[in-house]
Amino acid sequence: MSSGDLVVLAAGGTGGHLFPAQALADELRRRGCRVELVTDSRAQRYTGNFPADHVHVIASATPRGGSLAGKLQAGLVLARGTLQALGLLRRLRPAIVVGFGGYPTVPPLMAASLLKMPTVLHEQNAVLGAANRALARRVTAIATGFGRLGGSDGRVRAKARDVGNPVRPAVLAAAATQFPAVGEGGLHVLITGGSQGARVFADIMPEALRLMPEAVRARMHIVQQARPEDVARVRDAYAASQTDALVESFFNDLPARMASAHLVVARAGASTVAELAVIGRPAILVPFPHALDQDQAANAAELEKSGAVKVIRQNDFTAPWVAQALEQALDNPLALAQRAQAAKAQGRVDATARLADLVLGVAQKHKLES
Repeated sequence: MSSGDLVVLAAGGTGGHLFPAQALADELRRRGCRVELVTDSRAQRYTGNFPADHVHVIASATPRGGSLAGKLQAGLVLARGTLQALGLLRRLRPAIVVGFGGYPTVPPLMAASLLKMPTVLHEQNAVLGAANRALARRVTAIATGFGRLGGSDGRVRAKARDVGNPVRPAVLAAAATQFPAVGEGGLHVLITGGSQGARVFADIMPEALRLMPEAVRARMHIVQQARPEDVARVRDAYAASQTDALVESFFNDLPARMASAHLVVARAGASTVAELAVIGRPAILVPFPHALDQDQAANAAELEKSGAVKVIRQNDFTAPWVAQALEQALDNPLALAQRAQAAKAQGRVDATARLADLVLGVAQKHKLES
């Protein structure tokens, strides 16, 4: 590829798909490429600072669950999105199209395949998602966020290249922060439920703190992300037990807050797991139990092997269990520090560069063969 060549990124749905796309966009622009983003209407709230020359919104829908009529309707929307993407890609003539999973990726990647353009698909999770499974045989190469790729056959795995999960520059900056000592000031705990929030944390965490002896609770410092509709009741619950807690629906400096924490309580989305490893923080992970692909369980299992995190099923994530786990963490700071080191050892700080190398290599090979 030559300087100024265009790379089209396709990502949408949630921040979990857009954050790695954003990291790649920054790296590609640094290397002299032009970048444009194709996304869906749901993801527009995340794209305000996306480093792209243009953001194109095309039709997308999710044909999973619901009635047969609903699935057919979603299929028609995806077909309409593919026609939109065909027109867009014919006009843009990119050197390569890169998708980041979720159904908003399907129309642009399908269109690129029909136009015989080179394509790379990035799978953030340890299990191939449904949308990516639909595209896997059509794309040129598959970049994986973990060393394994569940839900795939030999033909698909032959296309796979292990690059890791790109993380945002703010995460790389936070990774420079040393693990804070657990001193007389007590234990700092960050609770985050991902871009969609997690009601279970709003229900369980304040009750867990209430169950603690007052002297122990006085040494706990909580920073919690909650859904907007839960913020007031979570704040009130912590206030009732006189717990030091900051509760907001969104933190725009979440990587820095993760770096300041001694322990993180979170879901196990691919971006969260990657950020925990790069920054190097111990965690309690509660995988989302209702995912059809069980991708979060697979992600958590990968990091659990290192000893950095404790993984617990949502049914077992009770207030008494959490209270005991937090007290144990407070009483054993050495174990926390060791788990932090174990997490850090799993971090892939070069994932963005590795993905960029793969993307540009695939594009260059296609250019030479055309």
